[in-house]
Amino acid sequence: MKDELLKLKAESKDDLAILSAVLQDAVVRVGDLAYLPREHRFATVLNRYRWEKETLDGAGLGKRRNGERVRTGLHFNGVLRAQVLHVPLADKSHVMELLAIEVEEKEDGAATILLDFSGFATIRLEVECIDARLDDLSAPWSARRRPAHAVP
Repeated sequence: MKDELLKLKAESKDDLAILSAVLQDAVVRVGDLAYLPREHRFATVLNRYRWEKETLDGAGLGKRRNGERVRTGLHFNGVLRAQVLHVPLADKSHVMELLAIEVEEKEDGAATILLDFSGFATIRLEVECIDARLDDLSAPWSARRRPAHAVP
């Protein structure tokens, strides 16, 4: 099982693009989001859809299956400020689906990181520099369904 677990770090905009792809369609409960201002850290635990496993298994080649999910920890270091938009902080059991991670780099190495969720929810992190870590924490399990996206 150990060789199946992802451990990734991001220190650049390109690295965050990889994390964004890996975390697309991850689901998170609002109660599993945490901004720790004294530690300058934002952390969360999500249920990540294992897109990389599906690709390796060839499911995209006509095979129908639901795929797998895995419990994944994600944290950002050097966080100076965290803001939320349309995130129901009072409803700890509310579930959101992560759509993408975007980044706006600044000249001094600082950055603004946007975690974009379904329902127009966004978490905005102002960071000293890009310093993120993703770690799979559990064995995978069968997903209830394969994430689907409307094609325009």
